[in-house]
Amino acid sequence: MSLLQNKKILLGISGGIAAYKCAELTRRLVEQGAQVRVVMTPAAKAFITPLTMQAVSGHPVSDDLLDPAAEAAMGHIELAKWADLILITPASADLIARLAQGMANDLLTTLCLASAAPTVVSPAMNQQMWAAPATQRNIEQLKKDGRFIIGPGVGEQACGDVGAGRMLEPNQIIEHLPAFFLPQVLQGKKLLITAGPTQEAIDPVRYISNHSSGKMGYALASAAMQLGALVTLVSGPTALEKPVNCELIAVKSAKQMLEACQQVAHQSDIFIACAAVADYQVADVAEQKIKKTQHQLNLQLTKNPDILASIAQQLEKPFCIGFAAETQDVAHYAKDKMQRKNLDMIIANDVSNQQIGFNSDQNAVTVYWQDQEQSFPATDKKELAVKLLQLIAKHYTQQV
Repeated sequence: MSLLQNKKILLGISGGIAAYKCAELTRRLVEQGAQVRVVMTPAAKAFITPLTMQAVSGHPVSDDLLDPAAEAAMGHIELAKWADLILITPASADLIARLAQGMANDLLTTLCLASAAPTVVSPAMNQQMWAAPATQRNIEQLKKDGRFIIGPGVGEQACGDVGAGRMLEPNQIIEHLPAFFLPQVLQGKKLLITAGPTQEAIDPVRYISNHSSGKMGYALASAAMQLGALVTLVSGPTALEKPVNCELIAVKSAKQMLEACQQVAHQSDIFIACAAVADYQVADVAEQKIKKTQHQLNLQLTKNPDILASIAQQLEKPFCIGFAAETQDVAHYAKDKMQRKNLDMIIANDVSNQQIGFNSDQNAVTVYWQDQEQSFPATDKKELAVKLLQLIAKHYTQQV
């Protein structure tokens, strides 16, 4: 079940070319089970029509503060009480200014004043407008008032300028939203997470690696931030998009991953080793591409450093959690690994099942610690990540 299932989200759209993204944003929210009601400012209707937003949300769009039909039932108050969350995107410089001053001169600003729900503001405007002192003062005022600011993004804008001011993409916005519905059990905690495969060079064009997609590690990084953590993600090569607001350290080899982890581990509260690190590296990496001149190629392999064990054996180690991807005797090998490497917990899964694990969007795992265990059935990795971190946070708190 999605973390946004049955959540009531009031989507406020103000005037800006980025308003076209709201159709996709609404569609994705509905797909995740959220109930979406749309409120548009008069300027927003110049960029996207109420009919479009009605079609994707499945509900009539509200756009008039003084609509006689709606006001017969105090429509603006009804909507304000209905919402679990108010999301305003794109939030123009004008709307931000009016919100900061506490104005209620249209339906959207009135709803923001009349609702006790959290208000999330996602700005979108020209880079010079975003940088203007007046806009920055208004943003700071919104923060003081308890409004939440996400974005803006950086990049090319419709006017041709390049810089900060782009509206975040729909998937980036959605990634922020579960945090407003989840207990912040990792608030302020620093998490170090590894993800993805490593690549061990054979020559300049070839390498040894594995089938890890990095999806589980990236899901853990996103979920940790939704639960309030500060996250450093050390990742091998993947095709995945960087989780919003996380510090990403990109590496290739196991040696590089170990060095990156050692730099961060001493200031981390929790270390989750989710990466599928290659066990071996090539002893002598060829400086030039190896030519196909023989029927056989013999490679001498040497053992890679054990990243998890190295961190877990430190005198002042973080709370350490490992992953055990096994194809047989999963419980036996996982418990043995936990003891050998001095781990606090270990998460085991059976990668012989092609429906879960590597490259799949789902995973089923069993978590072991001390003399206890807890199993999680096949679940979407994003939802599983939240459940795993809630369990980890509980036992981390008990230990410290």
